[in-house]
Formats: sequence, C-alpha cells, structure tokens
Amino acid sequence: MRNAAMWQPWISFDPDTNFDTIVLYNEFIADATFALSGGNPGEMLAMSHRMRAVRNTTHGGPRLLEVQEVSRPVRAPGEVLVEVNAAGVSYPDVLQSRGEYQYRVPLPFTIGSEFAGVVVECDVDSGFSPGDRVLGVAGSGAFADYVVTPTDRVLPLPDEVDFVTAAGMPINVLSAEFALGERGSLQTGETVLIHGAAGGLGIALIQQAKIIGADVIAVVSTPEKAELARRVGADEAISPYNFLEEVRRITHGRGVDMVLDPVGGERFTDSLRALARQGRLLVLGFTGGSIPTVRVNRLLLTNTTIVGVAWEGLMPVAGVSLPQQWERLAPHVARGAVYPVISEVVPFQHAADAVAALDERRASGKLVLAVHPDAGDSGTRIG
Repeated sequence: MRNAAMWQPWISFDPDTNFDTIVLYNEFIADATFALSGGNPGEMLAMSHRMRAVRNTTHGGPRLLEVQEVSRPVRAPGEVLVEVNAAGVSYPDVLQSRGEYQYRVPLPFTIGSEFAGVVVECDVDSGFSPGDRVLGVAGSGAFADYVVTPTDRVLPLPDEVDFVTAAGMPINVLSAEFALGERGSLQTGETVLIHGAAGGLGIALIQQAKIIGADVIAVVSTPEKAELARRVGADEAISPYNFLEEVRRITHGRGVDMVLDPVGGERFTDSLRALARQGRLLVLGFTGGSIPTVRVNRLLLTNTTIVGVAWEGLMPVAGVSLPQQWERLAPHVARGAVYPVISEVVPFQHAADAVAALDERRASGKLVLAVHPDAGDSGTRIG
C-alpha cells in the first residue's frame, strides 16, 4: 500500500558533484533523488506537488487524450485528497473525452470518474484519516496520481479488496443498487430480465438481483457472454434476437416482473411485451444508439410502469447518498458476492487506448488503469 504521509524534503550536499542533491523521502517508498543545478529547495518543493494526469485538451475523443504533468489538486473544506492507485474506465470517460457528458468541465481538464487509493488530506470530522484505504467517484479528475472529490463521494475500502478490484466497482455497483432498490423495488421471488447482462452494469445487476432473491434472465449476444452471465449468477442466458419468445417460454407465458434496459433502441417494444401485468421497465441508458418511443395505450391496458434510473453520484449535487448505499453493499463486497469482472489492467500511459477500446466496443469486461505499479498489492483480488 502506498503511503499517504506528506513528503518531507531536505537538502544534502553530494561531494562528488558541483551541485546539491535534494532528496524526497517517504518512509514507505524508496528514496527519490533528484539533482537540481544550484540546489533550489523551492523548486524541489514545487516539483513534489506535480503529478501525471490524463488530459482532455480538444474534445477530440479518446484517441486525443494525453498524459501530461500538471499541478496536484488542492483540497477545499468538505473535500478529500486521495492518492490514486487504480482508476476504473467507464462510459462517462468516453463522453468526457468529447465534451458530451451532461456535467460539463471547461477545457483543458483531467478525465476519470472512478478511483481507489489512499487518503492524503481530509477534514478532521470527515470520518476518514490520512492513510485510509478508500474507493470513490469524482465528476472528473480520477485519471491522475491524485484526485480531489467531495467527502460524501469517498467510501471506506474493505481490507479484503485490493485497489484494482475496488476501482472497477463504484459506478456500476452503486448504479445497480439504486436501480434495483430505490427505483425498482425488486422483491424476493420476482423474475427480472437484464439486457446487456455481460457488461459491467449488467454483471452488477445480476449479482445484486440474486442477493435479493430474484430469478434472473440475462440477455447476451454470444455464447462466451452467456457463460459469463451464468458464472456471476444468472439463472438463464438468452439471445437478444429472439428474447421475447424465450422469455415467454421460460416464464410459461406469464412474462417477467421487471426489465432492466441500458440498451434501448429496437429492443424496447419487445421489452414491454415481455412484462407480466403490473410489470416495471427500468430505463438505464441508450447504448443501442437510439432513444425509443412508447405507445402509451399498452401501459394503460397492462398497468405497466416505466421508470427512469439516473444515479446522480457524479453530479455536483447528488440526490442519492453514496455512504448509505455503501453501508448496504459493503458486507456483500467483503465476502465476494459483489465484484467486477476485470478483463484487463492497463498501464497508466495507455489510458487513451483503454478509453478508446470502451468507445469502440472492443472491451470485454471491466478495464482498470494501474495508476501505480503496486495497485493490486493490497487486499485480496476477488474480481
């Protein structure tokens, strides 16, 4: 685990050279020695507050993101400064790279929404202390050596979980909990149909629906994805091309109690038809590329409910309590019942490639950036 203590600089004279050597020491990290002509302590202190960051400078998309050196962010009251060990790659990062995300940040800025690391600075009454292992979300800025975010977006990391696994969780796991609980009120014994079930959000929905005690039908596009969906808990895995017929066969014509749809597009009408009477269709997104329209007479005839699901954890003002969500989820995370399926841990310098892979639908499973080489050294990898 990387240390969160403050750097402690001093000057020592190297008799074999004609310049001073400034050494930055940290008790948990090997000494870092820099040679500066003239031995300038002020310059060395300034260097210690620099960091690497993945920057959007053009709104040109993932391929134009750049790793640059920038100043370390400064924490304000009510915020936490975290040294980032690993960062999750998520769809908001794709949108941020084009300036299309609903929360707009002026250029240039550091992208990234999910992180796991160690607290460096915090308010004394925050509930955290320097050195605490945490995970969390930020409106932007997580693809960097350090991130600042509001205290209520930072969550304690169970000892059983390493930084890479933790970085792959926040958005999908918390969004799934919000969808199934507050918005969907899923009950034990109900049957739920999940589109995009082999994606990061789909996997989180499967795992948490099974914890609640529901029967899960996963909609996936390949045999490999079907195997993954079953491995994380799905009772059935079916193709998107004839899912309505398969749902009717599996449920003996009754239909499902809930459909979770992050895809939209052409599937939407058949998703409504797949519902039992008084069923609920939860709209989580439109990754299919088109926003469907609804013939509302069907809602009337079958007492169907359509529910929008917009988890607001990345917004400046969130309408959901992340700490309360995490209090409910953390025991399941600690025992390994909720975890991301991580397909690749990507070196930090290849962050643009990772975001592009997600954008171009080449990623299978969750991608995580290893901001520091020891990102997976603390805790037990459960993903």
